[in-house]
Amino acid sequence: MKRITNPLFVFMAIAFLLSATSLVHAQTGRERNTKKAREAAAQSDKAARIFSQIMATREKSIPHDLLDRAEAVAVFPSVWKGGFIVGGRGGSGVISRRVADGWSAPAFFDLGGGSIGLQIGVASTDYILLFMNERAVDSLLNDKFEIGGEGSAAAGPVGRSASASTDARLNAQILSYSRSKGAFAGLELKGVVIKPDNEDNLKVYGMTARDILTGANKISMSEMPEGVRIFPETLARFSRRR
Repeated sequence: MKRITNPLFVFMAIAFLLSATSLVHAQTGRERNTKKAREAAAQSDKAARIFSQIMATREKSIPHDLLDRAEAVAVFPSVWKGGFIVGGRGGSGVISRRVADGWSAPAFFDLGGGSIGLQIGVASTDYILLFMNERAVDSLLNDKFEIGGEGSAAAGPVGRSASASTDARLNAQILSYSRSKGAFAGLELKGVVIKPDNEDNLKVYGMTARDILTGANKISMSEMPEGVRIFPETLARFSRRR
């Protein structure tokens, strides 16, 4: 077999292979980004829908005076919990922080935790957390934040007539709620760990959760990916500081 020794031909062949490889990688990257954008939109939409459903029943919703005081709101839809003897929970959700003209772009977070005791089966629960001050939000932006550890939490009151005057609720950094099997109520969470999902945040925004939720250069509504806007828009329907 005759060997090809023409340097120009060899160079052109190598250039062609490199170009083809680059195109394949670029196409794969675009497909991943498109998929992640769809997942981010679906996550934001589900969180917005859950929040709207809960707030629609005023007698059993989060009191508006508490919501108006909150510095940030988290919604973790369909968190699974289950096990046999040794149990655990896990899920993902979104968190928006209050900004001058409404609410920030939703940053993506993961929720997890374990427990030991007599238990069996699997259940799905929606969680809503109100972060009541800047200190609570700042703690949240560490690599890993444990409720009941670094952050004091209390079961949030429910309904229009609920009193928010108890010391536990006034002093709590976080007010927590859950909805399971249609029932919505305050829930005291302990041992639950919340951490930023910066792999998703970087793919959707090119920013970490800390960058999204802090600093002067937060993402404006017009700059957010269209699919994720529904969550801050929904929060603004129920609470907008004047």
